[in-house]
Amino acid sequence: MDYIKSHIKNSIGIITFNNDAKRNALCRDMLYEIILALDDFKFHKIRVVIIRANPGVKVWSAGFDIDELPEPGRDPLSYNEPIEQTIRAIQYYPGPVIGMIEGSVWGGACDLAFVCDLLIGTETASFAITPAKIGVPYNPSGVLHFVNMVGLHLAKEMFFTALPINAHQAKHYGVLNHLVPSIEQLEEFTMFTAEQMLQNSPLSIAVIKEQLRILGDSSAISPDTFERIQGLRRKVYDSKDYLEGKRAFQEKRKPKFIGE
Repeated sequence: MDYIKSHIKNSIGIITFNNDAKRNALCRDMLYEIILALDDFKFHKIRVVIIRANPGVKVWSAGFDIDELPEPGRDPLSYNEPIEQTIRAIQYYPGPVIGMIEGSVWGGACDLAFVCDLLIGTETASFAITPAKIGVPYNPSGVLHFVNMVGLHLAKEMFFTALPINAHQAKHYGVLNHLVPSIEQLEEFTMFTAEQMLQNSPLSIAVIKEQLRILGDSSAISPDTFERIQGLRRKVYDSKDYLEGKRAFQEKRKPKFIGE
């Protein structure tokens, strides 16, 4: 594993992001490593998983690696993209997945964090969803994750402004289940929470988790509506703004969007 560390402690599987030099940007290789770790935990019947970053980081994850965004004309968030596969691997994992949040969470990493079953964070935690900063059309499943987590109006504000919410706001809006004051307490409290889960029926938890996932995703849309959404998204990833957003990020300058 080059981008993560994976180990088992007291029957709890722990995945640690380990690419601090790139602020744990979610490159394809890192995402595949997360999936492999989850598959290994599942094979060994690990009942609780914790996803975290190295202690002391300022950024939990900077989100999807912008350098790996495709050129205009291809959906950057299609069903089979590694980030979407990773999100589904977390959602479908048969035991609870706890996101242990220290530092800021950006872009697609918010989506990855939001599909965890619980989030426990420190005062340094913050969350920002930033596709509008780089001209990326977000996908319907990702938008639904945000609406389910924070409600429609805050989801709109987060997407439209791309500004972060801090740890106290995240706790207020129910993004964080628990807010603890220090990294030492964060590790202790997260392990304590995971150990409480180990005392309960794994089959019961797995079935309840799957019911909650199905019910949370149960907003039905017609085929026409789905095609309309896809057409709207295609307009963005075929646009000049999409190309400008990627170039501006790589050139470390402010993008000049023209709405075309």
